Amino acid sequence: MGKLPPSLRSANFAVNTLIKTPSPSPSPSPPPTSKPHYYPKKSQSPKKKPTSITEPQLPSSILAFDSTSLSDAKTLFNSLISSTRNPSTDNKFYNAVLQSFSSNSTLQDSIFFLNHMIKVHPPFSPDRFTYHVLLVQSCKSVDLSLSPVHQVLNLMTTNGFPPNKVSTDIAVRTLCSSGHEEQAIELVKELSSKDSPPDTYTYNFIIRHLCKNRPLSTMNNFIKEMREGFDIKPDLVTYTIMIDNVCNSKNLREATRLLGVLSEEGYKPDCYVYNTIMKGYCMLSQGGEVLGVYKKMQEEGVKPDLVTYNTLIYGLSKSGRVKDAKKFLNVMMEEGHVPDAVTYTSLMNGMCREADPLGAVALLEKMEARGCAPNSCTYNTLLHGLCKGRLLDKGMKLYDVMKQNGTKLETGSYGTFLRALCRNGRVADAYEVFDYAIESKSLTDVAAYTTLESTLKWLKKAREQGLVI
Repeated sequence: MGKLPPSLRSANFAVNTLIKTPSPSPSPSPPPTSKPHYYPKKSQSPKKKPTSITEPQLPSSILAFDSTSLSDAKTLFNSLISSTRNPSTDNKFYNAVLQSFSSNSTLQDSIFFLNHMIKVHPPFSPDRFTYHVLLVQSCKSVDLSLSPVHQVLNLMTTNGFPPNKVSTDIAVRTLCSSGHEEQAIELVKELSSKDSPPDTYTYNFIIRHLCKNRPLSTMNNFIKEMREGFDIKPDLVTYTIMIDNVCNSKNLREATRLLGVLSEEGYKPDCYVYNTIMKGYCMLSQGGEVLGVYKKMQEEGVKPDLVTYNTLIYGLSKSGRVKDAKKFLNVMMEEGHVPDAVTYTSLMNGMCREADPLGAVALLEKMEARGCAPNSCTYNTLLHGLCKGRLLDKGMKLYDVMKQNGTKLETGSYGTFLRALCRNGRVADAYEVFDYAIESKSLTDVAAYTTLESTLKWLKKAREQGLVI
């Protein structure tokens, strides 16, 4: 790959290659289409395909019900049993047959079909998973009433399979995924009163779903009702979910309150909780508060991790406290953490904001010298900073390296680069950058063209006003 051209170097410092030149090797060179790997690949073991918790996987030779007619389904099942010399005794097969039919039929027809299966083939004895197939269907059939769910739960109890924690989890997840959070809450309270309360996984699933889809008051009311009515209390994971939610909505006052409640309940906030709150303050560009959270972590004896330092450096850089961010870059290395591309790019962004793009390029030299490869965000941050700093020639050299490496342009850097080129009368170069953005699929055709068009309109207006030559 290419080196950073000498013209991009400052007179006060030397800059090494932006992209490492591979050392000579006797092994044959890779095909031209292959891209360099900056880090060795991890050995990959065969991955198991994930299976659904709520719905069993269908065997490859399952019956396909082309019709939703119950009579047709019965005829097809009868044909299967009569034409097979030794019908399967595996319940998984019959459960999958039932699931196949239930995916297109009504709940009532599915129950009739199950009864028919039992009658025609007595060796088949429904198990809990059989009724869970019906339970999933009943939850998907819910409108304003839980009567379909009650029908299946009563059927389970009648046949010796009263609802357990797994049944509760399946019902809750299906109801929530179908947009029926209120019915899920109602069912949980009902089952809790019948000695089948949700486990912590189900409880926290509801909390997470309510955070995303319902007002904060709905979640708080649910927590209060479960605590007072069934003595089911939030745990550390629950509070972490809640804190993450309010931080994402920039409600840091509520996050601080929850942190206090967390301590009152006897839980010690872990590193993830503190990192979440730091992230919230970063969103508000409150570098001082980010630093305050870091100091509180140390007071509480919680050891910061790489994410902590990355968040801290990002928050300080974003709020204009670049000197403090540089200090913590050294601190994290002293603590044994290796800065990554996120660390360096955050600091470079802060330096560019402080009108020091050359310092950001100098940091790139140190980054590569320490064995950390820049990524697309790193290059785009520097390109944006160089153009904003009126260092277009250096920006062009950096752009050439990006092209050589196949690095995509981001929307912000692309627009800034086009305007800088047009401001300096290099319209032909602007068109070339537009072509590269299209060829590299950096942006959609519409987005790339719209940005170019608006830039050219700006140039025309600026020329009329005598702002550019």
